[in-house]
Amino acid sequence: MNDLEKRYEVTRKDLVKEKSLKYGAIATPLFVSTVPAVILFVLGFIFGTTPPIAATFFFLSFFSLIAGFVIGLIVSGGLLYYRSKWLADIRERIAFDGIKAQEIDWFRHELTTTEKKALREVERLDIPLGDAFRDTLAARLTATRIKKATNKELLLAKRRQNKIKYLKSENAENLQKEVIEDIEKLQKIKNEAEAMNVEAQTRLQMIEAAARRGGVADTELALKKLSARTADLPLALESAKMTEEIRKELEAELEASDKAEFKDPF
Repeated sequence: MNDLEKRYEVTRKDLVKEKSLKYGAIATPLFVSTVPAVILFVLGFIFGTTPPIAATFFFLSFFSLIAGFVIGLIVSGGLLYYRSKWLADIRERIAFDGIKAQEIDWFRHELTTTEKKALREVERLDIPLGDAFRDTLAARLTATRIKKATNKELLLAKRRQNKIKYLKSENAENLQKEVIEDIEKLQKIKNEAEAMNVEAQTRLQMIEAAARRGGVADTELALKKLSARTADLPLALESAKMTEEIRKELEAELEASDKAEFKDPF
């Protein structure tokens, strides 16, 4: 418990271990099944000088493919089980003094589908609001964990209370009072966690709405710019038309002047 009392910081070693266990569990069945099978298959071409020997190697290659895949699945299952236990321990250490915004990725399995989608959308629309959304999600996860742990402790305390009722010792009454005080404290913590959870849920909705309003504002601004450019378009066309007419008049005058000079050079 003393280790948990200190703030646990995720290290690079933890990140490497998490990825190694994840990808190791995926790659193990393929590696264990294909490598021996390929080696035996190649040896069959090299040393299979006669059909019976070649057939033996090919049979062993096929058998090792099946057996290796089964063994690989067993090893993969063991790695996934160990990874789940290890991750649960890491999460408990991280969450001991409250979940931080940068630690959300370790608790993604505890987010709802709606929250995951909203997080991606808010971060896409507005990065600062995305950071605020992560902070609020961290508060929501912390409140949910506190509530869950408190419910478990409340259940145990009420069981102890029921057992003490049947005790006939002198200290039974004092124990009963202590248990009642514990239940009251736990109920208070539970109520605070529920209030914190409701507040976090409300704040998440507000941040998401603000991010979407920002997206609507950007769209509205783009439409206004487009309308302004569209309004200026007739003026630009009229200006281009006048420029073309002036150019044609100048060309006509120059052409007339050239003809006059050609007819009467003196």
